Amino acid sequence: MTPSEAITLTQNAVTMTMIISAPVLLVAMVVGLIISLFQAVTQIQEMTLTFVPKIAAVMLTILFISSWMISKLVDYTHDLIVSIPNIIH
Repeated sequence: MTPSEAITLTQNAVTMTMIISAPVLLVAMVVGLIISLFQAVTQIQEMTLTFVPKIAAVMLTILFISSWMISKLVDYTHDLIVSIPNIIH
């Protein structure tokens, strides 16, 4: 395995990680922003108000897109296993 092949494998792994985690992180960010705006407007400074809706939104997001996440991971893993003979040469 050459260093460029190792770098390509690492780049692909990092890219796949970002693709899979992006929807969940974006939902958490949007919900956090909405809650922060709500707190700023109403001047309610309750700490649990920020965490509970964010956790619920993230859990719902994972529930709805988990099949997509798993299919992306299975495809990536399949491609990686299939390419092992080409990597080892």
